[in-house]
Amino acid sequence: MLEAKTLDKPDERRDFPRGHIEAVHMQGLDFAVATFEPGWRWSESVAPIAGTDSCMIHHNCYVVEGRMHVRMDDGTESEVGPGDVFVCSPGHDAWVVGDGQCVVYDFAGSMAKEYAKAD
Repeated sequence: MLEAKTLDKPDERRDFPRGHIEAVHMQGLDFAVATFEPGWRWSESVAPIAGTDSCMIHHNCYVVEGRMHVRMDDGTESEVGPGDVFVCSPGHDAWVVGDGQCVVYDFAGSMAKEYAKAD
């Protein structure tokens, strides 16, 4: 089996305040490119769509551009930037740091399938 797709023609795009994701769906891989604009914060931009107090999506990510701060529900915090790879379990808030956009590749699958999708 061989399957290839281009991010220039994603299978779907979901827009939300101050950002969007573009997703490709393949056999064995759901991949998302998330673009977050300055001022984006999960608890303000996506929580109203998700209907939860914190993000309940698992992320396996690579940061392409910009900076993001992540705060777990247990109080653990970290900031990630270009070249960083991070894993983040459900139960967190996150926001863009600075005046530039933050672009993140997410390989975990849940973001491509469920993130910012109204029920």
